[in-house]
Formats: sequence, structure tokens, C-alpha cells
Amino acid sequence: MFRREEGRGMEPQDLTTDAIHFGIAVLLGALVGIEREKHRRERKAKTDQPAGLRTFILLALFGACTAWISRAFDTYWILAAGLLLTGAFVVAGYMVTTRGQDQAVGLTTEIAAVVVFALGGIVMLGGAEIAIALAVVTTAVLAYKDPMHGFVKQLGWDDVYSGLQLLIATFIALPLLPDKPIDPWGALNPYQLWLLVILISGLSLVGYALTRWLGPGKGALLTGFAGGLVSSTAVTVSFAREARTDPKNTTAFASGILVAWAVMFARVLVVVAVVNRALLGPIFMPFAAMALVAAGAAALLYFLYRRKGPGVSARQDIQVSNPFSVFSAAKFAAFFAVVLVAVKIAEENFSQGGVYVVAGLAGLTDVDAITLSMAEVARNGNAHVAVVSIVIAALVNTVVKWSIALVLGGMALGKPLLWALAAMLVAGLAGVLL
Repeated sequence: MFRREEGRGMEPQDLTTDAIHFGIAVLLGALVGIEREKHRRERKAKTDQPAGLRTFILLALFGACTAWISRAFDTYWILAAGLLLTGAFVVAGYMVTTRGQDQAVGLTTEIAAVVVFALGGIVMLGGAEIAIALAVVTTAVLAYKDPMHGFVKQLGWDDVYSGLQLLIATFIALPLLPDKPIDPWGALNPYQLWLLVILISGLSLVGYALTRWLGPGKGALLTGFAGGLVSSTAVTVSFAREARTDPKNTTAFASGILVAWAVMFARVLVVVAVVNRALLGPIFMPFAAMALVAAGAAALLYFLYRRKGPGVSARQDIQVSNPFSVFSAAKFAAFFAVVLVAVKIAEENFSQGGVYVVAGLAGLTDVDAITLSMAEVARNGNAHVAVVSIVIAALVNTVVKWSIALVLGGMALGKPLLWALAAMLVAGLAGVLL
């Protein structure tokens, strides 16, 4: 902001600041304009898109100028008038462009022009950082048209409904829940419990979206990574079945399974970092060690496989469904509640040994529930017990997945995974002891 004094103009410092802001506005307009100009030239549509590089630069500069004048006269009507004038020009340009055309023409470039004007104004009003971030987002949205449309094509109505259910569960159901314990042990807080369920569902939903976006046949390692974000068990089952029907590629499928296991260990760290950051330090060593061992074993197996021939792609989609529905969330919440109560009872009656038994039993089916439970318990309890419990659950869960791979894929798949599993056990226990 510049200052006026009687008999004086703007101070040099204010002039420099305004000059920098005008420069930023011009660069933001150029950023979006370059993408639009390149898009127009690649589509060979020199007449159907009135706004190019120069137009976007001038629009950003126009927005900055109107904001500068509005600030000088302490009124935002000038900025509002500039926005209306820009909108009028955009509408007029669109009408001229679409006149006489039979097919529908999108409004993407026209909307981008209005956005660029607004960004120029935001820069001059002191929001350069947010304007730069929004300009990058705008350019990305424009540039990634085909991948975004391809992703939408792969979505079914079930996926849309699941996303809406997650939004309802987050912004409608969650605020209605009581934020206090409701059980005799003081372990069940409905608000916190449902919030953690939403956290896990959200992480899984991100992985599911990535899996749908990548599609099948992207290679064993990449497919294992994407699928592991949703369910490492699903990856193990799918690749084990393929290894049975395609024995010559067993080593590659084993590497994909190990990548999914490594992602599972990394996912535990993410959950702990969100729920109880103070526990991240103590738990980082064992889980980072297990993740590195799994990833290293996967890389070694894949390297050995590639020496024999080209890389393998998954021939079928990994069988993972949308991770969120009201029913699945309710089931996880119920299981999570049981684990919370069991941990609380074990703490009060059986000390550390009872907690470890509960962790091992929980790990037979799921790692997320015991991770969330122990992260909450560690707030007021022993962090070491929490770390050991989560490590036990993760290792038990990994042993279960190895057993599934052995049964479905045979010894040819189970043997290399067994060596990797043994190394993970050593790494996890060493991490706990250290």
C-alpha cells in the first residue's frame, strides 16, 4: 500500500512494491496465456479462440490497474466496473466466435480470461502469494484437460455416489456427533471416532482415484504402488492369482506385491503423523526400515526379472472397489470401536502383554484400526507400548498376506516373499529396539 502526504507523491519504497506487483501480474497473465496460445496452435484453431498470449497479459495488467486505481481512491467500484467490462468483452467475444457454428463451443478460455483479470487485481491488493498459487492451479487445470476428462470417463455413478457420501459423512454427520466419551471406559468418543474413520476413508479414496486414473497394464511396480494405497491385501490376492496362471512372470508379480507392502508401511506413518504427530518420531524408525526393506527387495526382484526379459504389465485390473460407503464406514467404525475398548480393557487388566495380544489379533484383518487406537492411547500413555503394538499388528498382517500369496500363487511366489518377509521382521524388531 502506498501513502500520500500533502505536497508529496508516493514514496520510493511504495513505487518499487507496486512495480513488482505489476510485474507479477504480467507474468501470471503470460503463464496462462502461453498455455492458451499453445493449445490454440496445436488444435489449429486460429479463429475460434479470441484470447491468446497478448490478450491474457493485457487482461492481468488491466486487473492490476483497476485494483491500483481503486486502492488510490479508496473505493472498489472501479475494480468492480473493470470486472463487469471484462465480462462484457468476454461474452461479446464468445458470441462472435460461436456465430454460425453448429457444434457447441466450450467457455474454458472465456472463464480463464475473467480469472486472470481477478488474479491481476488480487496481486495489486496485496495477495501476490495466493494469486501465484491460483495461477498455477488455473494453468494446470487448462493444460491437463485430456487426463482429467479421461479420469471422469473412468468413473461410474457408484464412484460419484461414494464421493457424495463421504462429503455428507464429513460435513453433515460429523458435526452432529457428541464430542465426549459415551462408554464406561472413556474410550469411545463418537466425534473423534468418526473423524478418524473419515481420515482412513479419505486416504483410501485418494489411492482408489489414482488406481482408476492409471488404469490396468501400467507395470507390476506402478500397479502395486497404486493398488497398495487402497488395499495391499487386494494387490496380494490379485497378483498371486496372476502368478499362478502366468508362472514365467512370477518374480515380477512378487516385486509388485512387495511394493504394495512398502506402501502399507508408509501409509501407517502418514496416519500417525495426522493423528498424533508426537508419536511419529518413535515409530518412524521401525516402519521406515520395513518400508525400505520391502521396497529394496521389490527393486532387486524386478531387476533380476528385467535381466531375463521385458517388464510385465498386470493383465487385469486389481480388484479394488470404491473404499467408501456408509455401510463399509459403519463396519470399520464398529471394528475400530471394538479395538479401542479391547485396548482399554487390556491396559487396565493385563498390562502390556494384553495390549500386544489385542494388537496381534487386530492385525489379522486390518492395520488401520489398531494404528488409530494406539495413536490415541499414546497421547496419555506409553509411547513405546503403542509403537510395539502397531509394529506387531503390521507384521502379523504381513504374515497373513504372505500366507495368502503362498496359497494362491504357490511356492514359486511364496519363497522370494518369505525371504523379504524375514528381512522385514528383523528390520521392524531392530527398529523397535533401537
